[in-house]
Amino acid sequence: MKSLKELFRIGKGPSSSHTMGPQYAAKLFLERNAGAKSFEVTLYGSLAATGKGHQTDTAIIEVLSPAAPVEIIWRPSEFLPFHPNGMRFVAKDDKGKTIDDWTVYSVGGGAISEGKDNATYDTPEVYEIETMSEIMKWCYDNGRSYWEYVDIAEGPEIWDYLMTVWKTMQAAVERGINTEGRLPGPLNLARKAAKYYVKASGYQKNLQTRGLVYSYALAVSEENASGGIIVTAPTCGACGVLPAVLYHLSRGHHFSDEKILHAIATAGIVGNVVKTNASISGADVGCQGEVGVACAMASAAACQLFGGSPSQIEYAAEMGLEHHLGMTCDPVCGLVQIPCIERNAFAAARALDSNIFASFSDGIHRVSFDKVINVMKQTGHDLPSLYKETSEGGLAAMNV
Repeated sequence: MKSLKELFRIGKGPSSSHTMGPQYAAKLFLERNAGAKSFEVTLYGSLAATGKGHQTDTAIIEVLSPAAPVEIIWRPSEFLPFHPNGMRFVAKDDKGKTIDDWTVYSVGGGAISEGKDNATYDTPEVYEIETMSEIMKWCYDNGRSYWEYVDIAEGPEIWDYLMTVWKTMQAAVERGINTEGRLPGPLNLARKAAKYYVKASGYQKNLQTRGLVYSYALAVSEENASGGIIVTAPTCGACGVLPAVLYHLSRGHHFSDEKILHAIATAGIVGNVVKTNASISGADVGCQGEVGVACAMASAAACQLFGGSPSQIEYAAEMGLEHHLGMTCDPVCGLVQIPCIERNAFAAARALDSNIFASFSDGIHRVSFDKVINVMKQTGHDLPSLYKETSEGGLAAMNV
């Protein structure tokens, strides 16, 4: 498995697979073709179908246009074999002759792949163990926690990075609950986080908890929709779930930053296992791979904070993902707004419930997290393409 730095990426929204990934690919292509006189970029499949709503063309042009003119070609009905988010970069000389031709894929969470052995581009493997059951066994065999496996595999420098991640998450929450107005795009949606935050204070404790968690998740998701700085957890479209749970628990239960970082590391293990063995791309497996995985990550993080055993933490993660199986990715107008933003809020609340349910148990259960990952992968591949980020079916096909 790759480093958690590859999972928790800090950058601008609204989409890790549609903006972060293509922009990263454009930067790499420009580095090796700095003298090109023009560029041609073809976007395929899901990447093309919702690219304008996700600002894919803007992300690419922003990188390449200072060097040379850029032509964007949209091929929404043409899917390349490796992944629905395919891109082809072509660099040309002053006579229009091709000097470089590169096909690459945005595979989710801002990562890219050349389609070889499903490996992400040019990043080393850090973790030797790649399944949750084996990592859990390692924890019991060595008397350690999931976050300690992160510490051993990544080294002490990972904690500085995760502190930056945590600070970025907090900043996104705080910006979001203090910002009002309209979200960009043709849907003309008003931001809700600030109102939910204020209203939550008027309720008694049990309802106040829900209201605050909702407001924090809305805050980060609305920041993402506005192109603000967020952390992929595991993606931009699902970036509100984990920060909402961590922010709420850090404030409500006064957990130290050190404990929060341990929880982020545990969440990272959960997300990394899914990313390695299945997918976190909505274009590949639907929203179960984004919001569902985010819920699993947040469920595990909460259980870690409240002293859950390795098996209880694994159980919490399993419930967080299992209860999102089959969730489609059908963004209205190709924007990361409807139904994405509300899904983040509900998933954050469900993560807290998963923690409580797992904590009441002894951690023993029939369906393992690894089995749910396999089911999610198969379910996602069985879904028709119109339900996977093409904005052609489901809610996106409705007249909203």
